Amino acid sequence: MLELRPICENCAADLPPASVDARICSYECTFCHDCVDGILENVYPNCGGGFVPRPIRPVQAWREGVTLSANPPVGKRNHHPVARDDQRGLIARVGRIAPENR
Repeated sequence: MLELRPICENCAADLPPASVDARICSYECTFCHDCVDGILENVYPNCGGGFVPRPIRPVQAWREGVTLSANPPVGKRNHHPVARDDQRGLIARVGRIAPENR
């Protein structure tokens, strides 16, 4: 189950569970839409993969026990700003390759 991490790991912007601006990588690292598009250029700084929109966990229990209140987000706030020079180098190497081909 996704952790629904509460902030962008780069800029620390709040990303509540229902945020449509949250983006995640395959390791579930969480960034905001602005950082993914503007700074990271859809290149994850650690592995070079891409990002997808984080799914929204329903507030209403459409099925018993399957809801945000039964499965709340984590409270841990991971804030690790990206090293811009390193990111530019990674983007130069893999940024033109589609995420599914990296």
